[in-house]
Amino acid sequence: MTRLIITGGEALSGEVRVSGAKNSALPILAATLLTEDKVTLNNVPHLNDITTMMELTGGLGTRFLIDEHMGIEVDASKIIGFKAPYDLVKTMRASVLVLGPLLARFGEAEVSLPGGCAIGSRPVDLHLRGIEALGAQVILEDGYIRARVNDRLKGADIRIEKVSVTGTENLMMAAVLAKGTTIIRNAAKEPEIIDLANFLNILGAEIKDAGTETIIIEGVDRLHGGNYSIMPDRIEAGTYLAAAACTRGKIKLKKAAPDTMTAILDKFEKTGAHINVDKDSIELDMRGKRPKAVDICTAPYPAFPTDMQAQFMAMNCIAEGTGTITETIFENRFMHVFEMQRMGANIEVKDNTAVCQGIDLLTGVPVMATDLRASASLVIAGLVAEGQTIVDRIYHIDRGYECIEEKLALLGAKIRREPY
Repeated sequence: MTRLIITGGEALSGEVRVSGAKNSALPILAATLLTEDKVTLNNVPHLNDITTMMELTGGLGTRFLIDEHMGIEVDASKIIGFKAPYDLVKTMRASVLVLGPLLARFGEAEVSLPGGCAIGSRPVDLHLRGIEALGAQVILEDGYIRARVNDRLKGADIRIEKVSVTGTENLMMAAVLAKGTTIIRNAAKEPEIIDLANFLNILGAEIKDAGTETIIIEGVDRLHGGNYSIMPDRIEAGTYLAAAACTRGKIKLKKAAPDTMTAILDKFEKTGAHINVDKDSIELDMRGKRPKAVDICTAPYPAFPTDMQAQFMAMNCIAEGTGTITETIFENRFMHVFEMQRMGANIEVKDNTAVCQGIDLLTGVPVMATDLRASASLVIAGLVAEGQTIVDRIYHIDRGYECIEEKLALLGAKIRREPY
């Protein structure tokens, strides 16, 4: 076990590179099951969730070769099983993404019901109803999703009842090898959906209008190999910007994708940050000033993302004024509030709304991470707290942030990882 030790009070300054997007890399790794030809992936982040997905698909027979440039060659030509076991799926909900590819290519799949962060209900019903619409027989038995199709999936007109990123991704991957045309309505519009579609199209899929609410897929007989680079992680980028804003700092993010972060960058400007963007870089400069509190309401893309809610709450804790945050995506995503209150934050929660009155200074105390983004928010709070903050259970943060303590240290933070 390890933990992060943070001594607050340093304004962040300097440059840091943004890693590849976890939320793109996971479905793209699952999608490599759709072809027997070799695929090379670049800009894959080194994260625990990525390791879990590789272990899961590796257990099915996929082989990996990592080159000197950290490109990953994926060979799924010799799949020997179609079961995603509970021991792996329980640690990461995204494991359910192997359901669509296995069913599309092999006609059967057995996937444990998922686990992952305890931030609220994320039912798989939306995935299953869509898979059934494509002609699969699906049963839930002994904690597993067991799906089968006698011949080949068939295109269908599917309306997703509630916008779901993983639901949209699973149906896209299932539909690319289905016979005929599939229309996915009320589809998620996230940039990671577009990234998955671009990857599949490189392999020979025919997907149109990804990133809109209606995606059209013409099924093909097979996919071939290809080479693809994962998009930058907009949530990691937003997290480092929040850390800089909280500490009244000035940083530049390299290898970023500012065009995917419009809602986030707009909110940073409302805090008083000076933002300058280029094609693949973002600069934030607080000019030594304390951020102003902002109001936030999370919603599906292109609105403000739920994955940035906790980081902005950390900023509101030490901002000028009062900020209100309303969470509309997950019903249990305020668990970081209790830890921030232990640091002195003035936050009141009622139902799905948190009202935060900014104070001059937080106090460093031992805190415990409860989920991926909550852990990032506690690190940010520690950067602006007086004294020492100890963040425990950081295996959560390692699921989604590559070398976070090293990157923050490059920006001048006093932070280290230690075993205990």
